[in-house]
Amino acid sequence: MRKPNSRLAALLAGLFVTMAVAPADGRAEPVKIRFGWIVPATNIAPVLFAKQGLSKHNGTSYSYEAVRYQGSPLQVTALASGDLEIALLAWSSIGLAIENAGLNDARIVADEIQEGIGNYYSHEYMVLKDGPIKSIADLKGKNLATNSLGAAVDIAMRAMLRKNGLEYRRDYNIVEAAFPNMKAFLLESKVDLIPGVLPFSLDPELRAKAVTLFTEKDAMGPSDLGFLVMREPFIKKNRAAIVDFFEDYIRAVRWFTDPANRKEAIAIHADFAKMPPERLEGWLFTEKDYYRDRNALPNLQSLQSNLETQRDLGFLKSKIEIGKFADLSIVREAAARIK
Repeated sequence: MRKPNSRLAALLAGLFVTMAVAPADGRAEPVKIRFGWIVPATNIAPVLFAKQGLSKHNGTSYSYEAVRYQGSPLQVTALASGDLEIALLAWSSIGLAIENAGLNDARIVADEIQEGIGNYYSHEYMVLKDGPIKSIADLKGKNLATNSLGAAVDIAMRAMLRKNGLEYRRDYNIVEAAFPNMKAFLLESKVDLIPGVLPFSLDPELRAKAVTLFTEKDAMGPSDLGFLVMREPFIKKNRAAIVDFFEDYIRAVRWFTDPANRKEAIAIHADFAKMPPERLEGWLFTEKDYYRDRNALPNLQSLQSNLETQRDLGFLKSKIEIGKFADLSIVREAAARIK
């Protein structure tokens, strides 16, 4: 009895495995795209395709999943470990991702929100209306709040105080507090200044009892607050599917930011966030909101300036040329497809 050809047997086994895992119609499996987000209403990821018809490629060339994280640092970790395909990072995170996490293959591919553009919203640094703080000089010896040391609002705050001759530890203290708790910290005089970010800065009681001393735009000009980062090997392997995704992403951004769709867009966000639409009607998708580029193009010039401020304050060791870590060809190609 003749022995079976071992090489032929191995080839047949491989063929059977391939047939077992391949889709019945012969098409490749959709590329998995997991998209990180942080804040409901402010971030579009969790409701990106809630409106029927905005996604034309989801489920075919790619499969989409929005994944919530508490902040950018956790997304950097997930991006590095391969547990996330698109990380939503702020200007305060990208330099650290490159310098500390070793993500030299990180690429900025698209934008979500920018801060301090034209008349659009800029983070407010607020003090009590009837309190003792009337100028930045009055903050000497005081307690200032931040959400996290080294975060964007923290760095901007330090930059503004440095412009006025005040340095952390020597001239003032910093207390960490979560954004939802900022109002109580200020109104109960636990701190003398808080950063106000959307939507917390629009709280009616806070607006009645506090006043804005300065904005982040005053401190450091416009900033790129939230942009989308992917890793280069994943891009090279799956570029066609990624362009398909960003075609759908840009279509969704344009729909949500179109004034003609505002009422429905607010209803979608309110339903997801389990809040009354009235809490969003006064600001979402207006100039009281952050700026959103309709072609999802980040502002690399602002971002470079932001990184320089971060380095000047000691949060980065080296100069990072951010243009080397950007690939905008994807969103440009995607935008060109949309009529």
